[in-house]
Amino acid sequence: MAYESNTDFSHVKPEDTQFLPGGLRDFFVYRDLGVAAATRGKVIAHIAKANMPPDNGTGWHYHVAEFQIVIMLKGWARFMYGETPTLVSAGDCVHQRPGIIHYLFDYSPDMEYLEIVGPADFESIPVEGPCAVPQITPWVK
Repeated sequence: MAYESNTDFSHVKPEDTQFLPGGLRDFFVYRDLGVAAATRGKVIAHIAKANMPPDNGTGWHYHVAEFQIVIMLKGWARFMYGETPTLVSAGDCVHQRPGIIHYLFDYSPDMEYLEIVGPADFESIPVEGPCAVPQITPWVK
């Protein structure tokens, strides 16, 4: 007997989808991996890619979500998690616990990460930060 589920099978290949604007941040483009539709909004999975320099970053915020991980695929990103600066490099996996106050303030031009969040329609809430944010590294053109 097969297990019954209220989700659908999904298989997305890179050639099936493009990086598009319109995600949470305008300085990234996003490749939808089909998970939000397949899970009927329980989970979203997308690849985010830098498409312009990090002039001001994300600002301090937290997410209203039950689960969130970021897996850095290429390049690097610098975050503040509370008062702790954190370098996330290719191959690293970060579990951003629900409600953690953070700020993505710098990233490499080749940065790409896989983000998986539940629910798919999670919110990002701006807040006052606990400290100053370090300077960004300008991209060399």
